Amino acid sequence: MFGEYVYDHSPARYSDFILINDSEGLNCRTGYVSAFAVHGFEIVEYKDDLSFRIEYEEKVKYGKCKIAVVHENRAYIPYDILERFSAYTVSLHMLFPKLNPDVLQKKSIMDLDLLTMVISDNYENLLRREQTEQYFDSVVYSKSNLSTYFSERLKTILLRLNDALTYREWYHIAEEKALIDRYSVQYGLNIDTQRINELFQDYIMKSFGTLSTKIDRATPVLVSHTMDYIHENSDKFVIVVMDGMSEFDWNIISESFYGIEYEQSAMFAMIPSTTSISRQCLLSGKFPSQLWEPWIQSKEKAEFIACAKKMGYTDGQIGYVRGYCAEFDYFVRCGVIIINDVDDMVHAQPQGRLGMYNDISVLTNEGKLRQLTERLLSDGFDVYITADHGNTQCTGVGKYVGAGVDIETKSHRMLVLKDFADKEKLQDRFGLVDYPKYYLPKEYEYLICDAGMSLDVFGEQVMTHGGMTIDEVVVPFIKIKAEKKHG
Repeated sequence: MFGEYVYDHSPARYSDFILINDSEGLNCRTGYVSAFAVHGFEIVEYKDDLSFRIEYEEKVKYGKCKIAVVHENRAYIPYDILERFSAYTVSLHMLFPKLNPDVLQKKSIMDLDLLTMVISDNYENLLRREQTEQYFDSVVYSKSNLSTYFSERLKTILLRLNDALTYREWYHIAEEKALIDRYSVQYGLNIDTQRINELFQDYIMKSFGTLSTKIDRATPVLVSHTMDYIHENSDKFVIVVMDGMSEFDWNIISESFYGIEYEQSAMFAMIPSTTSISRQCLLSGKFPSQLWEPWIQSKEKAEFIACAKKMGYTDGQIGYVRGYCAEFDYFVRCGVIIINDVDDMVHAQPQGRLGMYNDISVLTNEGKLRQLTERLLSDGFDVYITADHGNTQCTGVGKYVGAGVDIETKSHRMLVLKDFADKEKLQDRFGLVDYPKYYLPKEYEYLICDAGMSLDVFGEQVMTHGGMTIDEVVVPFIKIKAEKKHG
């Protein structure tokens, strides 16, 4: 939206050659030039006169295409190029002359998108800082404006889901869904994103079994690839595993990381998305069928140490600890810290997503994860923040009490069965999905609740995990290099 606003205020409608002076570096923050590309412009980053002439002078001379050249104030542009191109300076003051530019400089791309939806109705000069802030609070962030904005974003996502998406595209969908869910809860917008979970579940049933073959330079793809990925990219590292942290939760927690430079990607938790399965896979580098004890966590530390030793680390170089106050010996080069706060909130949550938003906001304001991260960075560790699984809101379809494999889990989203003749009855009674056993021990049968349902008291709203929705399965993967700690 902001990109289209910039485009609409440019000479693009009557000129095929535009020279954009990105005087405030806004393109880096907002990517507004993508709007010019959508309208058929070739985007060129101006480096120097010679390079530009070699590659583009003939195109300009013969008018073979539409070109938008982006430069900054300090770039020297020869006179003949200036004559051929329509000059356009992009600055917040020129785009929004009635608002305080210092306030606007601190706003996110989402804030600017929201602003473009209402600014045409403003005729007052609101140049004082407090006036602009009040305008954002009362108009830009109004419930109606937010509802329109996020409803449109959801429509765009659902249109994309008509196509077959790659695992990378699902990462972006997960972040988008988390953003919509977060603001829907925060402002009481009641935007229902459940259809995304349903369509993601279809993707999982068809394609989850192929993810073990994917190699991505930006992320481990599956939690089972985490140790290998980090070992290849860092000489000294700590993995902070936020048990149960979803993209929704990280969207809030990340606000406390202002000023810390990090890279954000994502990866797929193991399914069933329970702690015993998915976290042991994360720390061991194994698939569930290879774990010593897949249904209990008593072997988790031993699995991690065995994996680290296989990579060449000695006992003195390996650290496994819990809590925000965790410390490592000087010689540790491969460490993991387990933090249980988010999962504890999930399983004790009486107020659904709203309760999670409130509790995670308190956790964010306490800043404990940021403080831990800064301490680890100061000690020379690369820090990787991730989760073993996420969480999702469900409605109970009735409790199940009966024969099954006795597993150590708080999840009411799945059943593990062995030699059980009435599987089809259970499916019919509770609307359970017969899971294809990807990466799992083959001697069992796996039934997982459909999206939005759990084996809890009928009609009860709960936060839980263990299933295969995007909320539970796609988890954040955050990379912070020690040398970049100051941003």
